[in-house]
Amino acid sequence: RLSVGPEDTYRVKGPLDIRALFALVDLPSLEDLRDPPQKPLASVEVPPEGMFALLDERDLLLHHPYESFDPVVNFVSSAADDPDVLAIKQTLYRTSGDSPIVKSLARAAENGKQVTVLVELMARFDEQSNIRWARRLEEAGAHVIYGIRGYKTHAKICLVVRRGRQGIRRYVHLGTGNYNERTARVYTDFGLLTADPQIGEDASAFFNALTGYSDPPRLRKLAMAPTQLRARFLKLIERERQRAEAGQAAEIRAKVNSLVDEEIIRALYDAAKAGVKVRLNVRGTCCLRPGLKGVSETIEVVSVVDRFLEHARVFYFRNGGDEEVYLASADWMTRNLDKRIELLFPVDSPEARQKVLLALDASFQDNLKGRRLQADGTYERRRPAKGEEPFRMQLHLYREAQRALQRARAVSAVALEPLTSPGS
Repeated sequence: RLSVGPEDTYRVKGPLDIRALFALVDLPSLEDLRDPPQKPLASVEVPPEGMFALLDERDLLLHHPYESFDPVVNFVSSAADDPDVLAIKQTLYRTSGDSPIVKSLARAAENGKQVTVLVELMARFDEQSNIRWARRLEEAGAHVIYGIRGYKTHAKICLVVRRGRQGIRRYVHLGTGNYNERTARVYTDFGLLTADPQIGEDASAFFNALTGYSDPPRLRKLAMAPTQLRARFLKLIERERQRAEAGQAAEIRAKVNSLVDEEIIRALYDAAKAGVKVRLNVRGTCCLRPGLKGVSETIEVVSVVDRFLEHARVFYFRNGGDEEVYLASADWMTRNLDKRIELLFPVDSPEARQKVLLALDASFQDNLKGRRLQADGTYERRRPAKGEEPFRMQLHLYREAQRALQRARAVSAVALEPLTSPGS
């Protein structure tokens, strides 16, 4: 007998353990209920010379799962085997049980490279896996840090230090999602690969702080929680508010998993009251109320729940026409801003910025899987209006990725043959 009383129990509408539904997914009799397969698309942007040659020329922005996570896996793998790579530094929050990235880090250490890995042991549900990988890395000779006292390290960053023809160069991957090739097939996230010197310097300073070699730095292009990120967000929101008060067009667009931080919400309310147009895609918990008279009439909040888990964090600020776009590992939650190690990073390339905004703006058009938050806190399911075309954001973005891949292949297929004689 368990001696359980009424105060110890509650009723649930539906199954007690919804994880059991996973057993139904692959049943052959349910084909008509399943979405058609959407295999992550390969990137043709990486030249035969490899990732480092590409990044010497320009940034590479990947949008998962529409685009494959393979370039990220290959970035770490190439670094592990490249004789010119001197060091690899990386954070790990959630990894897969058979992680190729962790295997590459171990191989890099065995190859004599300086490998530093922060493995977050407080990642919920992944504690055991992370401990196992940390031990494997230590056995290979890597320097392993088991988190930061008092904070959970949630930032997603990999720094590669490489010797090139013109000296030492830093290559950086920054992401909104984990270094997990399995969840990268079902979570929507962005990943930026860059050789930007300032971002490289910031990445080095960030890892120096994590490893105890320096105090928390004042980063130039990146912003780090808990030391800078809250202040940076508030400053960006306040700048839009001031522009609106001055009669200029002002706009904020953001995509987060949750919006619960009181100070951020009050700043958005103040911006809205000044006339700033605010459009928010908040998949989960949202404590802000849009459409309140005199408070948030210029704020729109939508949520999109579809086959892929919306996981990316995106931030747009009009800035008087000199637009700024950022990606981050952090949500607008107090725990992310004050109790976690997080990173915000800019998207500077015009092409990459357009790609991010295409995805951000599509969420406000979804009339099949989107819901709009009402002033009373309820959600209204969006449906195509009479004469309006159905629009499903995730399907649209996959098709856009397919078209981009086809265009890239068409360009790469063009062969230019030089004439070697007048009559040829």
